[in-house]
Amino acid sequence: MAVYTEVSLSEAQALFKQLKLGHVTSLKGCAGGIENTNYFASAELEGQTHDYVLTLFERLSFEQLPFYLQLMKHLAQHGIAVPEPTANDKGALVFDVKSKPAAVVNKLSGASELAPTPEHCAQVGAMLARMHLAGRSFEPQQPNLRGLSWWNDTVPVVLPYLTQAQKALITQELAYQNHVAALSSYAALPRGPIHADLFRDNVLFDTVNHAPVLSGFFDFYFAGIDTWIFDLAVCLNDWCIDLETGKNNAQNAHSFIASYNQERPLLAAERALLPAMLRAGALRFWLSRLWDFHLPREASMLQAHDPSHFERVLTQRVSHLLDFDTLAACA
Repeated sequence: MAVYTEVSLSEAQALFKQLKLGHVTSLKGCAGGIENTNYFASAELEGQTHDYVLTLFERLSFEQLPFYLQLMKHLAQHGIAVPEPTANDKGALVFDVKSKPAAVVNKLSGASELAPTPEHCAQVGAMLARMHLAGRSFEPQQPNLRGLSWWNDTVPVVLPYLTQAQKALITQELAYQNHVAALSSYAALPRGPIHADLFRDNVLFDTVNHAPVLSGFFDFYFAGIDTWIFDLAVCLNDWCIDLETGKNNAQNAHSFIASYNQERPLLAAERALLPAMLRAGALRFWLSRLWDFHLPREASMLQAHDPSHFERVLTQRVSHLLDFDTLAACA
């Protein structure tokens, strides 16, 4: 989250009045993330205070945004713990705030767990599988906008900023991913709506009887139609690695995969291509962080991510070609 577009309290109050959400009593900009303008808002309605997130979308268009919001509403209505967008009297989910597309969703309870244990990973893996299954009945179509096509377009843009070794790594990996995408086994992989960015800071947990209980997934604004195994790989590259080195955390990986597999058993083709998708996920986020780092946008609150982190993850995934069974094995 970040703040690129300033929103006043009165402007937020006007939108909340339109949505019949009550009177906004506080509005606070969010510093985390890099894509959109986000505010935490509290509103009073009939003597009760409710918490929301107001988002202004800096890159997504008015035409693109309904896909994400409709997906969130679909998942919420199918029992997946995600923020549910608020509609107006006409059923619209997208609104114009300062000439930017905007949305309001309920704020989930809990906090992110930045040092996940196998128990955290088990809960996330199980809900990820249930989310994929719930998405099968979601009809709107929109590709993963940060998928292979974007990688092919963006690598040439960041190459001038890289060392020779980095150039070699990123161009070789891009060629490999184009090769994988041309395989018939890849084309046959099951797919549907994916989150595509389900990192530790996009999941919340409550504590019940001193134990973690997953309270929800959020920030679906990189979602799109893609392979489910890529979504799983993106998660494994964050939840199941050592942040300092990028090395695989076998205990977390075992817990995550086992719980996912219990809800939706992985196909043999998915197992075979998971190592390639781990490399794909690392390339995607190294590339996007390079782009944001070297070609930044102005924002009043912004915390840029370190590109070198996913360079290390990619290097680990390339140099340690773990097969599925090794990856999922408990240390």
